Amino acid sequence: MRTTTSLLLAIVLLASCNQFEKAPSGMTYKITSGGTKEKVKQGQFLKLHIEYKLKSKDSVLQSSFGRIPVYFPLDTANLGKHTFTEIITKCASGDKVEFVLFLDTLKRMQMIEYNDMFKQGDMINGRFEILKVFNTQDEVKADYDKEMELEKQREITEVKEYAKKKNMKVQSTASGVQVEILNPGSGQKADSGWQAAVLYKGYFTDGKKDGEIFDTNMNPNGPNNQPYPVVVGSRSVIPGWDEALRLFGKGGKGRIIVPAWMAYGQQGSAPVIPPYSNLGFDIEVVDVTKPTPQAPQPQTANPGAPQQR
Repeated sequence: MRTTTSLLLAIVLLASCNQFEKAPSGMTYKITSGGTKEKVKQGQFLKLHIEYKLKSKDSVLQSSFGRIPVYFPLDTANLGKHTFTEIITKCASGDKVEFVLFLDTLKRMQMIEYNDMFKQGDMINGRFEILKVFNTQDEVKADYDKEMELEKQREITEVKEYAKKKNMKVQSTASGVQVEILNPGSGQKADSGWQAAVLYKGYFTDGKKDGEIFDTNMNPNGPNNQPYPVVVGSRSVIPGWDEALRLFGKGGKGRIIVPAWMAYGQQGSAPVIPPYSNLGFDIEVVDVTKPTPQAPQPQTANPGAPQQR
C-alpha cells in the first residue's frame, strides 16, 4: 500500500508542479518545444539523443548524449506503450522531452522482471531530444557517416590525452591506436599471417573504471595463465590488437591504448565491456611463429539435402 501511495503521489507531483502530462499507459512526460511547429509524421526518419537513468540509484542505464545519436524510422502503426515512442507523434524537430517510466507498470506489461537492479516501486527517468528529421534513407546514411567520423576522432583524442596524462611515450597507428614500445623484441615481427603468443592484461581507461582490470592471463596462479595465440590479420581479435602487435617481435613488451571504435565500439561486449569503452592493454609477445596449418575438416552430410552422386 505504501509503495502504491508513493507512486500516486509522484504522479500527482509531476503533473501539478512540473506541467507533466500523462500518457494512456500511465507514463508521465513533459515536452519543451524547440520552436518548430510541424510534428513528426509517418515514414520520416528521426535522429535523436536519448537517456535512461534509474531513479533510486541515480545511475545511467543508457545514454547516447555526447556519442552517436539514435536513428529510427517512424512507423505510427507500431508505437510502443510505456516507452518514449508512445508520445513521439506529439513532438517536432528540436523538442526536448522528459519522461518517467514506472517499473511496476513495465513488470505488469512483462517488459522487465524484478531483480537486484530493477526493484518494485522504482522509476526510470528518461529524456530525449529530437535533433533532426529526415525524409529518405540516403539522407540518414550521409548524416550517420558524419557522426561516425566525429565519434572516431573523439575517441582518438581521448586515448591520446590518456597516454599523455600517464606520461606514456607512444606512437600512433593509422587508426589511432596508441602504442608504447617498452621492448620491441627481436627477430620476425608479428606481421600479417604470423602467429603471436601473447600475455596480456586488459583494463579500462575511462572515468571511474580507470585502471580496473577486466581480463588477464599474466597471473601465473590464475585459471587463464597460458599465452594467447593470435594469427595477426585473421580478424580473430579486436582490430586494435591486429594493428599494434605488428610492432613487436619475440620478447617484445609494451602498452597499447585502443579507442573504442578499434575495440568493441558502440555495442560493447556484455556483460563486461560497456559501450564506447576505450581500453588499455599491457602486453608481452612470448613468441612469433608461423601458424600450424589447420587440417581440413571432414564434410558432413546435410540430412535435409539430396545425396550427391
